[in-house]
Amino acid sequence: MTDTPRSLGLRMPAEWEPHEAIWLSWPHDPESFGEGLPGAERAYVEMIRAIHKTERVELFVLDEEMRRRALDVLDRAGADPARVRFHVHRYADVWFRDYGPTFLVGGRRSMVHWIFNAWGNKYEELKSDTEIPRLIEKELRIETFRPAVVMEGGSIDVDGQGTLLTTEQCLLNPNRNPSLSRADIERELFENLSAARVIWLKEGIAGDDTDGHVDDIARFVAPQTVVCAREDDESDENFAPLDECFRALERAQDARGRRLNVVRLPMPEPVSAGGRRLPASYANFYIGNGVVLAPVFGCRQDDAALKVLEGVFPGRRIAPIPCRDLVRGLGTVHCVSQQQPRG
Repeated sequence: MTDTPRSLGLRMPAEWEPHEAIWLSWPHDPESFGEGLPGAERAYVEMIRAIHKTERVELFVLDEEMRRRALDVLDRAGADPARVRFHVHRYADVWFRDYGPTFLVGGRRSMVHWIFNAWGNKYEELKSDTEIPRLIEKELRIETFRPAVVMEGGSIDVDGQGTLLTTEQCLLNPNRNPSLSRADIERELFENLSAARVIWLKEGIAGDDTDGHVDDIARFVAPQTVVCAREDDESDENFAPLDECFRALERAQDARGRRLNVVRLPMPEPVSAGGRRLPASYANFYIGNGVVLAPVFGCRQDDAALKVLEGVFPGRRIAPIPCRDLVRGLGTVHCVSQQQPRG
């Protein structure tokens, strides 16, 4: 029988556990961001400036010209170029959380390379990004597991103690793994991430083309504690699904049999572009070493959301990242990043 991460004592750590690096791909595609591309670049500059002193930045760029330009922009913003390591490779888009690997911990350098099919074969031109983990495997010389499973990093969230959050809308969608049952998918999560209990939420937020990624809904912020987005306006299309998720989490238990502490996180007012509702959510934050990168949208709810995050991350600085342009690409801070844990 082939060894699996679980059989070797490996696991997916919680995001608040120590990091070695953050992985990103510099934004470049006007089809993703339209006239918001310069603003998306500014969001990246703010992210890197806020995070680079506490964890190394591994940054994909398309070519040497892009590397020089990104380096110049970051240098003018006050970032230390020695803390940014560039990787010059072709990539289609920026959604590193979804096409990048899942790094594991447990005494050996390892990662899981899932299949990325561009969120259920929605974007043929983006499916080539499924090969990005092979480049990382080669550069890091890291042990890699390759389950024959379609999975995106934004569809799962863990507490590092065996509990995993996901949604039925995404992982049970026939456009991902039509031959796998719920039990089959749970078995893959158990074997490859060492999850012991899966908490299934129903569906995600309006405007999300990923079929309900959980990182726009609910996130573990500490053992036994989760923040969950709530919509105050009962007439808003997000009210009912988010209310259902919140109540499901209040009923849930973690892998150790403990009831969860569920913290309410507000939703921003609707953010739109070109007549389309965008998946703006304060839950799409990144938990770094000593700092949390928090998306903000120039909405009246920004301050309240930042205060919630300050309350659940008392040992970390909260760095607001303006994401009104970045979300034009249908994702924000967490969607574009992937942490590489220490050890």
